[in-house]
Amino acid sequence: MKNVTTKKSSSPLKIYCDIFGHKYEMTKKVTSHVKEYTCTCCKRQLTTSGNGKLTELTPKYQEINAILADIYTRRMSRLKQKSLSSSIY
Repeated sequence: MKNVTTKKSSSPLKIYCDIFGHKYEMTKKVTSHVKEYTCTCCKRQLTTSGNGKLTELTPKYQEINAILADIYTRRMSRLKQKSLSSSIY
């Protein structure tokens, strides 16, 4: 039994990215070091991995980034409260 695969038709924007490269735009700043990027043409999503390189934004990385953002915002608010209380004295 043969599996027939059909080739998906490429959109003009995908072809543009294949020829000229992606135009990434930062869509979310998770922490000061971790950011999420999206291509303005083909909507491909990337994120910064643990070693600082760009990797595909999978559901696993989305969950990791959500947890990181939560920890980061809690830490920043705690540091801000600490600095306000220490500046009063």
